[in-house]
Amino acid sequence: MDLVLRGARVIDGTGGRSYTADVGVSGGRIAEIRDRSGGTGGGRPTGRRTLDADGLALAPGFIDMHAHSDLALLRDPGHEAKAAQGVTLEVLGQDGLSYAPADDTVLAALRTQLAGWNGDGRDVDFDWRTVGGYLDRLDRGIAVNAAYLVPQGTVRALVMGFDDRPPTAAELDRMRELVARGLQEGAVGMSSGLTYTPGMYASDAELTELCRVVAHYDGYYCPHHRSYGAGALTAYQEMLAVAELSGCALHLAHATMNFGVNKGRAPELLALLDRALDAGADVTLDSYPYTPGCTTLAALLPSWAAAGGPEATLARLRDDATAERVRHALEVEGSDGSHGVPMDWDTIEVSGVGEGADAALAAHVGTRLDGWATARALLLADRLATTILQHVGDEPNVVTIMRHRAHTAGSDGILHGVKPHPRAYGTFPEYLGRYSRELGVLPLEECVAHLTGRPAARLRLPDRGLVREGYRADLVLFDPATVAAGATYERPRTLPTGIPYVLVDGRFVMDGGRRTGELPGRSVRRTPARTGS
Repeated sequence: MDLVLRGARVIDGTGGRSYTADVGVSGGRIAEIRDRSGGTGGGRPTGRRTLDADGLALAPGFIDMHAHSDLALLRDPGHEAKAAQGVTLEVLGQDGLSYAPADDTVLAALRTQLAGWNGDGRDVDFDWRTVGGYLDRLDRGIAVNAAYLVPQGTVRALVMGFDDRPPTAAELDRMRELVARGLQEGAVGMSSGLTYTPGMYASDAELTELCRVVAHYDGYYCPHHRSYGAGALTAYQEMLAVAELSGCALHLAHATMNFGVNKGRAPELLALLDRALDAGADVTLDSYPYTPGCTTLAALLPSWAAAGGPEATLARLRDDATAERVRHALEVEGSDGSHGVPMDWDTIEVSGVGEGADAALAAHVGTRLDGWATARALLLADRLATTILQHVGDEPNVVTIMRHRAHTAGSDGILHGVKPHPRAYGTFPEYLGRYSRELGVLPLEECVAHLTGRPAARLRLPDRGLVREGYRADLVLFDPATVAAGATYERPRTLPTGIPYVLVDGRFVMDGGRRTGELPGRSVRRTPARTGS
């Protein structure tokens, strides 16, 4: 064997009981599992390296079902923020907005619009324009594997610009073609961001037509739906209806019930999902184990204020009369960008400003906004790049949702900014340490299944997500007694503890708690298109 892990407590990703075993790795795959729970009789596998795993749990590598590392992986392929958590696969292209497929014009607009998530990309060579080209770029070497969703908002921008109008028949056909091409080139499904422009301008009928294409390629639809606030349950029902009409599998992104209007209402959401599952729907969801959300300040604006793209948005904000309309929409009406809930500025904490921002802008990081005047000034001075934390969650909702039978984990981690949300560095050890060990919300074996086997099944990966002979050796060794998130709101980039070893494709990316120089990660692509019409 290349490697033998001796005496590990195997938590195999199915949710079943753990057991003690020697596990041999060869050629990047799990070559042998020798169960030693009944004693130590019989020979033991040998390898070029043998690691004593006594006291450690051996699990499949964790799968982050909702990541925003689209540029972070290119800037820093070592990707310690996720590798140190035991993540061996991330799903990118989230919330309907990413950098492929694109042309030069759309790419320039996206770099401005997504600066709060990923920076403006001035340090990235954008040498791709297609989904396949982006995946090829990842294949040059990254620490962890990555899958990609075709971003519906980006597709709409490429075909229609940032206009708030229905597509013509020809435009809809072109969007279908682009989604199909992205899936043919390896995307695992399609995402939407239905509180972000221009994806939010799509009607249910338009989304259904695109989802039919996704279903044809056996992918899944991953929407950030139209409201996590006042209209949350209606928005969830809307996505279930789109999935049913299109015949497409559905994965609900960062599924939660936020804002005071939804306090304690998670059981209503889960009852809705259970009815759909019991009727035969193919539905899963992900969530992160924290109450605050994180997005850009510009995302809170009403959709009409963001029509036409970033430059048009900035022009509206400069005009006093239009800016007053925006204020009224936010503070009185509750804009669609702020989920139909009138704005409480005290819930908004600035977490990051644009690259190259001056000291006056940087001074806002870590502060709460005191009103629209400050928010408007920030948006203009920072050219929409400001990132925020929204303190609008409800802990009982978070706990209730993570117990659900269709639940998986997604960090929604934004790595950009001076003070990012700690979920970017802490989601997976937070599940294992706080919610499993300390609070007992999930038994450890079940918790690991939420992080591994379930997401691998959603992605329809035939050889990942389980500790099983023949499967890829994407593995994590952690100490169940000490694993914990180091990241806090004050120190959000602190690495976790209790995760000493992480392997991707049988190679150590974390060894003894330290990042190695290995870059074994590659794009994980869906199989070729199904035959038929």
